[in-house]
Amino acid sequence: MESLKTDLVLDAKGLACPMPIVKTKKAMTNLDAGQVLEVQATDKGSKADIKAWAESSGHQYLGTIEEGDVLKHYLRKSSGEENLERKHQTIISNEELQKKLENPSDTITILDVRENAEFVFNHIPNAVSIPLGELENRINELNRECEIFVVCRTGTRSDFAAQKLTEKGFTNVINVVPGMSEWTGKFETL
Repeated sequence: MESLKTDLVLDAKGLACPMPIVKTKKAMTNLDAGQVLEVQATDKGSKADIKAWAESSGHQYLGTIEEGDVLKHYLRKSSGEENLERKHQTIISNEELQKKLENPSDTITILDVRENAEFVFNHIPNAVSIPLGELENRINELNRECEIFVVCRTGTRSDFAAQKLTEKGFTNVINVVPGMSEWTGKFETL
């Protein structure tokens, strides 16, 4: 598996419940919205505990990777992005995109603008991963002739990306709403 980019690594190895959660909660307060935390723990119960805590606190549990005796938990700090106003006018629902993908075409590009850690744990098959923060520098990787369906977790980052692409002269950009948070179609994991 490729190395995941995280903003902070928390060492909770050797700690028993509830200490991994206590340390995780404290570490999250030092992160900015949208940043990713890696929690390294050896307590086998930490997987269920950290997932439940993240969901109850509004943060996004991305997944866990086991490396020997160490569990690496990945969490994304909530940003309240679900409540932001959308401005890109051309949108498509998850269901409409799923129907389009039943007959794939070379003229369709699925652009996933979530962070790499989010993409690794689940993404739409054949999606191109360019995190929103890298889009400006990597925009030339996209084909201007394609229909570009932009997806993120809730439709907000993809809204910003769709606006950016339109500003840069892309003419067929569609924001996928609500995005991966409610995606029920096929998905892959790296």
